[in-house]
Amino acid sequence: MTHDIHIIGGGLAGSEAAWQLAEAGLRVRLSEMRGGGDMTPAHQGDALAELVCSNSFRSDDAESNAVGLLHQEMRALGSLVMREGDAHRVPAGSALAVDRDGFSAGVTAALEAHDNITIVRERIDTLPDGPAIIATGPLTAPALAEAIGAETGKDALAFFDAIAPIVHRDSIDMDVAWFQSRWDKGDGKDYINCPLDKEQYEAFVAGLIAGEKTEYRGWENVPYFEGCMPIEVMAERGAETLRFGPMKPVGLDDPRTGRWPYAVVQLRQDNASGTLWNIVGFQTKLKHAEQVRLFRTIPGLEQAEFARLGGLHRNTFLRSPELLDGELRLKSRPNIRFAGQVTGCEGYIESASIGLLAGRFAAAELRGRPIAAPPVETALGALLHHITGAAVAETYQPMNVNFGLFPPIEGRTKKADRKRLYTGRARTALADWLA
Repeated sequence: MTHDIHIIGGGLAGSEAAWQLAEAGLRVRLSEMRGGGDMTPAHQGDALAELVCSNSFRSDDAESNAVGLLHQEMRALGSLVMREGDAHRVPAGSALAVDRDGFSAGVTAALEAHDNITIVRERIDTLPDGPAIIATGPLTAPALAEAIGAETGKDALAFFDAIAPIVHRDSIDMDVAWFQSRWDKGDGKDYINCPLDKEQYEAFVAGLIAGEKTEYRGWENVPYFEGCMPIEVMAERGAETLRFGPMKPVGLDDPRTGRWPYAVVQLRQDNASGTLWNIVGFQTKLKHAEQVRLFRTIPGLEQAEFARLGGLHRNTFLRSPELLDGELRLKSRPNIRFAGQVTGCEGYIESASIGLLAGRFAAAELRGRPIAAPPVETALGALLHHITGAAVAETYQPMNVNFGLFPPIEGRTKKADRKRLYTGRARTALADWLA
């Protein structure tokens, strides 16, 4: 063998796992089918760790937010994804958003330059016989998905995932729109805001509901993931749903009136140069022509030019609590680990974090130095426990990291203090584990 371990899939999880293993001195073969003649329905190019939906890693607040805490823990463990995320940060208030092309290029360059990593552009259709990590994500190629299904004897669960549109900055009418972060967080001017009055909002919601949608006949009865719900599906839940979701006007003062608008459409910077901005929360399955027509009714976007329109694709994930052990090994074939979204975590950082853990577990096993799983009081440990230790595998669903996955804080506490108690306890637990 020319390698110690084979990683299949060069997304965030596979890239992070490869980095952790290589840094531990192990030789890695990283197989990625993009660039070798194959493509997925969602990716645009062949860069490793490509961001296919949002460019945001969400909140970077490690004091009162679970995903911010996960950021902090990954930085403490030498995460490549976090290193490149920090290096390619763009303004987004208290969130960590990145220049998607710069980020992916940075991850790709780091992996290509590492002496212990060999990147091969190839599609893998069968399960490896030697040590391996499968991190092919929710868009696993059909042949490999069939091989996994044949091995486990279980059908993968499935859900829809949606992509938001991206707009060219110079096509936004800044006489109508304005820069401001909600409650002036960050530098206070990290988002572009397009205001709607009541009549405009109601017409927009009606247009979403009536708009022509793409048909997905082969995917009937497949649930949507709540964290990436198409905007028209949210609109169908009630006339006010969007005003309490992605079009919430709270904390945003229209400079022309000095008041909160009835509703707001926000755009977030998508690249370092600020030429591309994505419409926050506007994942959609509307047909492309319908998107252009309807989104140009939004004040400030009447002349919008789109770098990318929204779309929808099917994601699949394993019944991980039933199929994987506590170190992410496939119980029926423990030479194989799984990592990333295919395990049922949801979100860029969650996916990368499970890649990080899979890489570290595999490195420890190959070195003959087993390590304990991170404590469940940490963000890493809580997410891992959700994936491998959830009580009811039949109802297992994808999940972002959140404080609901953590063990409860003992004793009576004020609600305002609870999040800080979670993060304080987590930092202590992580420090003990690292020691």
